[in-house]
Amino acid sequence: MTHIDAGTEVDPGHPLPAPVGTGGLTAAEVAERVARGQVNDIPVRSSRSTVEIVRANVFTRFNAIIGVLWLIMLVVAPIQDSLFGFVILANTGIGIVQEWRAKKTLDSLAVIGEARPTVRRDGAPAEVSTSEIVLDDLIEIGPGDKAVVDGVCVEADGLEIDESLLTGEADPVVKRPGDQILSGSFVVAGGGAFQATKVGREAYAAQLAEEASRFTLVHSELRSGISTILKYVTWMMIPAALGLVATQLFVKNKDLDDSIARTVGGIVPMVPEGLVLLTSVAFAIGVIRLGRKQCLVQELPAIEGLARVDTVCLDKTGTLTEGGMDVTELRPLDGSDASYVRTVLGALGESDPRPNASLQAIIDACPVAEGWRCTESLPFSSARKYSGATLSESDGDSHTWLLGAPDVLLAPDDPALAETERLNEQGLRVLLLARAAHELDAPDVAAGARPTALVVLEQRLRPDAADTLRYFAEQNVSAKVISGDNAVSVGAVAAKLGLEGSTVDARLLPQERDGMAEALDAGTVFGRVTPQQKRDMVGALQSHGHTVAMTGDGVNDVLALKDADIGVSMGSGSEATRAVAQIVLLNNSFATLPSVVAEGRRVIGNITRVATLFLVKTVYSVLLAVLVVCWQVEYPFLPRHLTLLSTLTIGVPAFFLALAPNKERAKPHFVRRVMRYSIPGGVVAAVATFLTYLIARHHYAGEGALDAETSAATLTLFLISMWVLAIIARPYTWWRIVLVASMGLGFVLVLAVPWLQEFFALKLVGQTMPWIAVGISVGAAAALEVIWKWIDRRFPAG
Repeated sequence: MTHIDAGTEVDPGHPLPAPVGTGGLTAAEVAERVARGQVNDIPVRSSRSTVEIVRANVFTRFNAIIGVLWLIMLVVAPIQDSLFGFVILANTGIGIVQEWRAKKTLDSLAVIGEARPTVRRDGAPAEVSTSEIVLDDLIEIGPGDKAVVDGVCVEADGLEIDESLLTGEADPVVKRPGDQILSGSFVVAGGGAFQATKVGREAYAAQLAEEASRFTLVHSELRSGISTILKYVTWMMIPAALGLVATQLFVKNKDLDDSIARTVGGIVPMVPEGLVLLTSVAFAIGVIRLGRKQCLVQELPAIEGLARVDTVCLDKTGTLTEGGMDVTELRPLDGSDASYVRTVLGALGESDPRPNASLQAIIDACPVAEGWRCTESLPFSSARKYSGATLSESDGDSHTWLLGAPDVLLAPDDPALAETERLNEQGLRVLLLARAAHELDAPDVAAGARPTALVVLEQRLRPDAADTLRYFAEQNVSAKVISGDNAVSVGAVAAKLGLEGSTVDARLLPQERDGMAEALDAGTVFGRVTPQQKRDMVGALQSHGHTVAMTGDGVNDVLALKDADIGVSMGSGSEATRAVAQIVLLNNSFATLPSVVAEGRRVIGNITRVATLFLVKTVYSVLLAVLVVCWQVEYPFLPRHLTLLSTLTIGVPAFFLALAPNKERAKPHFVRRVMRYSIPGGVVAAVATFLTYLIARHHYAGEGALDAETSAATLTLFLISMWVLAIIARPYTWWRIVLVASMGLGFVLVLAVPWLQEFFALKLVGQTMPWIAVGISVGAAAALEVIWKWIDRRFPAG
């Protein structure tokens, strides 16, 4: 390892900080910097603050409209006409509580998954949280570690850093003492240490990511679709409400208080106030449910996104297989001595301070060599597929050795490759130990390398991998195994897990995007994939209209995870992969993914159902207002009537339907799917209700006629709304039948109990008009069935 000393040249553009020595800061120096506030004090923003949650739920456009109308009603009308305001208070309270619970879940999981960098203090390494790093701390880094603050390289041992997430530069950058290291970059090979020069909000990545890293709900088809719908609803409401105000207050010479009450009764149901609330609650409960399974959702839309995925790209190592491996066999080549080979492998293992899983298995199997020492090393890189070291042996001889992929280090016609192929077909991982003919720093160090031995490693399959792959197959989600290992070996592992399909060597894939996408559609298992290729493969699949999820745990997966629609990392993965993934499986269980998919499908499918309920009400409310204005008649309902109808046919059932299980695959075009049902449903309900109201106006006369007309219109609107609910609740299960029946019984109870009749001003007068109302409702229900089935055939949503 190289260190900064008096003779080291440094980059003049990045002057060195005051040196702290190779032992790092002392405890006193750390305390001094903490007192001065020179601490990496960026708060971890896994979720919104409590104040932001309250503000987001209370201060909304629709709460403002409803709030003003509620205050008016409290002054001019009986309390039963102000019930809608108390419903809004309850809804807002439920929303705040559920989001607060989700915040608590996210925050506690974020602490578990938080990176803990290693700093050197008082001459000893120690793990600290990122918020405990101070200015001038000496931070040790190795493969997969992310630079959490800006600094200057002090020690480097083949240190290669990927800055592509910051600069867009695809190739790793070799860092030497004196070079600048930016926060947000990560180590792909080698190791070293750097001294912190900028901490907290001054750090480069902190400036870029402070806003982007916050809890957000915006990048979601569901949320953006609801926003679009609400925008159109607002524009529909304004002219309808103004016309209603003019008609009820100025044209009709009725009692002022009654006119105001009926005007408010017409405006309130236009507002789909519960839709946003139920969406937020559904997401929040999803987070809580997944949190119980040790699944950290770093961005809420990821729950929805994974449900829309049609292709899952799986990294083999750490996803289908467990992290550890075992050396099962050592096969010397060309008469090499087995004992000597073990000694070389032991010395190679000792030369790497941060061994990967393969090298760790070799270290466990081969003893450390006495008298051997490493004079130069080349860390493993996923791009080149091998590592190396120059070893000085106990007798004074010095040789350069390479350890890596046989099909990369050997010529295509080398006989050792045939043996490797046979082992790969059994699903075994094979590494080649070769003696290099060139110096380690030569650009063609692998050229002419002499094979010395094959190291055979057995990978441990995850016990839950086969069931999870089977689940994705049943859900019509295609799985693509993408690995840096030998294609035949990866294919054999996939076959053991029941994954069928062709195996492809990624080195033979077309370079252009279309050709690569076609090859990816045709194949299932891809081996010898470089990190940049993983990224290109994700992009190629997306270019063909696929929604892609990528799972991985190693530093070679970071770029692909970042570009995928949904990135999923294991909790035991590198800091860099956990940082860019939207979902982190803290229990390292691949089997948790179906739970995430199920939660997403529940949210999307149920909110689509529920949105239809809310928007049918909005459409019929706006249309009723227009019809009232055109006919110059009193608005048929008081607020209490529509509060009762909304509670029984929308509010209560929507809550249960939004949280119910739903395994239906997520479909695109949310707005189109909702509006194609809501508009005709609302039109049928409004026309049928207004027809009943007009007939009732001719049927009843004298004192109490308006109450009787209102009761007949309410009966029609309730029956039609119940039929809409009955359609939305399909396919029926026992609890859905009970739910619909209970809502119907609730309305019967109001009609049957005298004090409830009086409270809600509902009393059916005579027999003729109520039966006419029922007949019109039956006709409207039949029309709904015919129209919605015709729409399904004529205008398919998917």
